[in-house]
Amino acid sequence: MKKINVGIIGCGRMGGFYIEEMLKSGKWNISHLCDKSPVSLEYAKKLSPTSKITSNEDEVFNDPTVQVVVLSALADSRKEQIAKAIASGKHVISEKPIADSIQNEWDAVNTVENSDKYGTVNLYLRNSWYHHAIKNFIDQGEIGELAIIRICHLTPGLAPGEGHEYEGPSFHDCGMHYVDITRWYAGCEYKTWNAQALRMWSYKDPWWLQCHGTFENGVVFDITQGHVYGQLSKDQTHNSYIDIIGTKGIARMTHDFKTAVVELRGVNKTLTLEKPFGGKNIDILCDLFADSINSGVFHPNLPTMRDSAIASEYAWKFLDNAGNHELPALGDLRTLEAIRERRRTLKNGYGLLNQHQNV
Repeated sequence: MKKINVGIIGCGRMGGFYIEEMLKSGKWNISHLCDKSPVSLEYAKKLSPTSKITSNEDEVFNDPTVQVVVLSALADSRKEQIAKAIASGKHVISEKPIADSIQNEWDAVNTVENSDKYGTVNLYLRNSWYHHAIKNFIDQGEIGELAIIRICHLTPGLAPGEGHEYEGPSFHDCGMHYVDITRWYAGCEYKTWNAQALRMWSYKDPWWLQCHGTFENGVVFDITQGHVYGQLSKDQTHNSYIDIIGTKGIARMTHDFKTAVVELRGVNKTLTLEKPFGGKNIDILCDLFADSINSGVFHPNLPTMRDSAIASEYAWKFLDNAGNHELPALGDLRTLEAIRERRRTLKNGYGLLNQHQNV
C-alpha cells in the first residue's frame, strides 16, 4: 500500500505527537513540516529529518503531492486553513476546536461537507479502547436501558493564561471532549442543562464547571471538569472516571494516565478489563483516517467536523448558562502566578506545554 503524503502545520506539543505516530505507522510519508516557531521546527526536523521544513503554510497547500494536512496550530488559524485545504484538494485532520468561534466552526463544517474530501477531528476519547468496551457492553443489553451518564475529569492541568486563549476556558478547551463523549454514549442531542462554575484564583474565566441535565431520549448526565485539582500539591494527582448507570446494571472506568480499568457489572456478565491507557490515541486516529483514504469509505468510528462543532457549541452553552448564576471567585492571582512559575520548571506533570513526557 502506497504511503499517503501528509503535511503537518503546527509542530508544537500536539504536532509532535502526530509526527511520532505517523512515523511509526508505516502508512504515512511526512512530506512537509510547517511552523512559525524556529524552535518547534528544529524539534520537528529532528523527529523527521527527511521532511521539507517551512514557515509558510501556503507551500504545503500549494504542493499538489500533499494529500492530507494535519492542523495542530491554534484555533484562530483553522477556519482559513480548512478552507485552503479543501480548495487545494486535500483531506484534513484537525485539532479541536476547528475554529475560534461558533460561527467560524459551522463555516468550516459546511466547507468540508460541501466537498468530496474527508475531514476528522482529534476528539481522542472516541478512539479509546475503554469507551468502546463500555459502549459494546451497553449495546449487548447488559445494563438494561441506559439511564445516567456521570463523567469527571479533574487534573492540575493547563493553567489560565498559558497560551490557549483561542481555545477558550478550561471547560471548552478540555471539557468539550467530555461533552462530546457523553453525547456519543447517549446517541442523541442535549435537551436541558444547568451549570455551576467557579472562578478559581479569581481569574477572569471559570476554570472549574459542573453541568447536569437531560438528553432528548430522557438519559440524564452530569459532567465535572476543571484544571484546578491540587496545582500546588507537593505530589500531584488527579480524579478521572466515567460511571454509567442503567436500569439493570452499571459500567465504569478509572485511569491513572498509564492504565485504564473498566468494571462491567451486567445481568449476565461481571468483567474487569485492565489495559494501557492509550494517551491521546493519535495512532488510532491516523490509522483509521489512512484506511478511509485508501478504501474510499470514511470510517464510522472517526469523529466528524460536525461532531466537533456540536461539542464546542454545547460547551459554550454550558459556560454561558453558568454565567447566569452566581459565579464565585476564590483564591487570588498571586496563587495563580505561583502555579505558573512552578509549571515553567516542572519536568513531569499534567498538561505541560511543548513536552511529550507528561500526562
